Amino acid sequence: MTRLDADTASRFAGLTLGHLGQEYPNKLDHVLNGDTDALPPRVLHPVFYGSFDWHSCVHGWWQVLTLARLYPDLDEAPTIRARADLMLTPALIAEECAYLDRPGAGGFERTYGWAWALALHGEAARHANSWGEALAPLAAAFAERFRAFLPKLTYPIRTGTHANTAFSLILAHDWAREHDAALARLITERAHEWFGDDRACQAWEPGGDEFLSPALCEALLMSRVLDRPAFARWFTDFLPKVGEGRPETLFLPAIVSDRSDGKIAHLDGLNLSRAWCWREIAAIAGDDHPVAALARAAAERHLQASLPHIDDDYMGTHWLATFALLALTAGQNAG
Repeated sequence: MTRLDADTASRFAGLTLGHLGQEYPNKLDHVLNGDTDALPPRVLHPVFYGSFDWHSCVHGWWQVLTLARLYPDLDEAPTIRARADLMLTPALIAEECAYLDRPGAGGFERTYGWAWALALHGEAARHANSWGEALAPLAAAFAERFRAFLPKLTYPIRTGTHANTAFSLILAHDWAREHDAALARLITERAHEWFGDDRACQAWEPGGDEFLSPALCEALLMSRVLDRPAFARWFTDFLPKVGEGRPETLFLPAIVSDRSDGKIAHLDGLNLSRAWCWREIAAIAGDDHPVAALARAAAERHLQASLPHIDDDYMGTHWLATFALLALTAGQNAG
């Protein structure tokens, strides 16, 4: 089974350090209210202006901090720490928070970027530095946005792209369990309301530009909010033929025809995120569950299909290593 090692960690860190400060090309999530709002990314977002878009920069920082914690003697670790000292400061994070108060910014990065901001704070708080304290106001702002948004979201968003509700709530719940018990309870309640009665999922995926599996993200979220026996029952109802390797589409890696096309390159992310989901689900289901061996084999196939290609083109390089890291460290803390 392919796992993270020091050489792979070094490769990921080198790739990501190369684009965290790369301002262009850049895809903004930005509402213009007048001519004066037409500003470059580094002015709008003094911390998270690189990596093609805001959320990729945020989870790029999550990735390099995670690697520096897991491999403190990594050659790239001193650079990671020095850059974090320069960028993850109260003054600069205050400017990122101020952006959220701009007119028209209510939907900024909802909810994918919100969730990654929480994950970044959670990781930063594990380090014996001031980074977690500096990021705390940003995390608090996005936690408040989750609290305001989730009760009025009548229907979950099931698409396999950034708006996917289940994916964001996996990250948000992981953070909230340690930092915001009320938000953790709200996420649990909403997950039960939206997904608790889902049965016989057809798994009509992938779509042509998806980087998340709606079916597997939903299952992974439910594994977070149910105990092991309850999850096993729910999962059997949700995917009743999974022990037979069906729906087959969930077990087959997506074909990526053009890695220079940003949307088509999403499919490499789908392969990596499915590997993450399958490994997590296998771990929580346990070895005696009929899906366990199938899930681990599917995860390996998905990894081998896309892991060699994370630096083929900038359309993938600016974000894919994050999902590769999720996959390569998956299933280690299930219980």
